[in-house]
Amino acid sequence: MDVIINGEKRQFAESIPLTALVEQLGMQPERLAIELNGDIVPRPLWPQTLLHDRDRLEIVHFVGGGTSSAHRISGF
Repeated sequence: MDVIINGEKRQFAESIPLTALVEQLGMQPERLAIELNGDIVPRPLWPQTLLHDRDRLEIVHFVGGGTSSAHRISGF
């Protein structure tokens, strides 16, 4: 199964929920926003939202500090 994450192709053996993806990528879920095929997925829906072949994800990591900012995650 091929999934595009922030413009980069990743392969997975089977469909997985967003929570498993976040865990596999070693990310802190509290600071993430995930867009799946153009729609923001609310965090409470991550466990039941399965990835499928050719899905497109954009994952944004929010960074704390004096100003509000977000960084698009790359380099998978």
